Amino acid sequence: MIRKSVMSFAALSIAAVFASQAQANVTVLGWPGGPEETALRKAIEIYNSKSGLSDNDKVEALFFNREGFWDKLQSDLAAGTTEFDINLTATYSLGRYSPYMEPITLTSNEAYDDKVLATMQYQGKQYGVPTDLSLHFMYYRSDLIDQLLSDDDWKKEYRAIAKKTFGKEMDPVNPQNWTWDDYKVTALFFAKKQNRKSPVRYGTVLQMKNLLFNMMVWHSAAKAYGGNWLDESGNVVVNSNGYRSALERYKSLYDAGSSPKDSLSYEYAEANAAFGAGQAATMLQWNAAAGDLTDASKNPTIAGKVGIAPPPQGPNGRFTHVHGLGFGLNKASTNKEGARKFLNWLATAEAAKAYALAGGNPALRQNVVKDVESQRPDLKTLGEYAGKYGFVMNGGTSGNALTVYEVQAREFTGYWAGQQSLDHALENTEKSMKELLK
Repeated sequence: MIRKSVMSFAALSIAAVFASQAQANVTVLGWPGGPEETALRKAIEIYNSKSGLSDNDKVEALFFNREGFWDKLQSDLAAGTTEFDINLTATYSLGRYSPYMEPITLTSNEAYDDKVLATMQYQGKQYGVPTDLSLHFMYYRSDLIDQLLSDDDWKKEYRAIAKKTFGKEMDPVNPQNWTWDDYKVTALFFAKKQNRKSPVRYGTVLQMKNLLFNMMVWHSAAKAYGGNWLDESGNVVVNSNGYRSALERYKSLYDAGSSPKDSLSYEYAEANAAFGAGQAATMLQWNAAAGDLTDASKNPTIAGKVGIAPPPQGPNGRFTHVHGLGFGLNKASTNKEGARKFLNWLATAEAAKAYALAGGNPALRQNVVKDVESQRPDLKTLGEYAGKYGFVMNGGTSGNALTVYEVQAREFTGYWAGQQSLDHALENTEKSMKELLK
């Protein structure tokens, strides 16, 4: 399977190279398939159109598949690839890739505060330009929730479902104040399988594919129930009530038909498509989806009907996983001068605003974000949620962090799919993490 994936990625890489601009001499490896790709392409288009830019400094984009992306990147960097000059990097992978990257000095930073720049720093050195901040929003159908909060018949059914689920009646509340219990009852209420009068088929959309990024989404629930990777003494603590409660919560929603049956194959794109089709009431999803989900031209079915709230609150608080994505310099680059010019331009207000307006998610300085706030109000929310609810699992920036995410994805999705028990999933995860984080 691994060999087949690597061969597939190699084919994709070759295809991307031949499809790129023939005159470009700086190649940027970006994150594929989402708003980050769209934003990067737009930024490159603007940069390449600048007067006085030499052909040697023109930029092209290269994209791999999402699945296995980080493993392939490490293999390529470790092999000294010259296929790209600038590569994507992330907060959780800097320690893993820094030996193969060259620190940079940003001489023209206008867009980012020091705290944001720090998401691309490792051992005191700057390894990238932080173009995207990623965390989670709870998206919901505002028209459906408004009716739930005001319709007496709907409230009566909601209370009955709450009584059946938790042994007590509960009233619907505004999503801004949801607990995970409120979210669960709401998801059940809007599931046709549980409530035949629901105007939509599903109450929520869960991303349950065996993919490390789906673990990051789920971690917002795990942390709310007290889950962590390591305790203060460095001991692995995943085999805990916190992890158990959050895992059971997802599985119970899936088994109850609150999320589409093929959610076990869902990640970012599939979840967005399901929610955008207008047949789901809620979805915990990356903030990057806000632009598309609120764009009437891309999702006309739900146009004007999408609300945004923070992830629900659990017994231990309200949390969202947070990390930064950015671009850094490949140590083996054959055009470091041209690459540095582009990286420095990415940190200008001009580039950052263009990137944001094309769908990217930069955490901008206040004097910069105000220029795009009317078109991208979610960027203000992004900064607010990061400050109030953002977290990184203890051990989540270690050199083996990505492998830990992959282990959790394999074991936990196996449990959700009914392939193994919860006890076995937690035991297997704990055993692997003890080796990876020792």
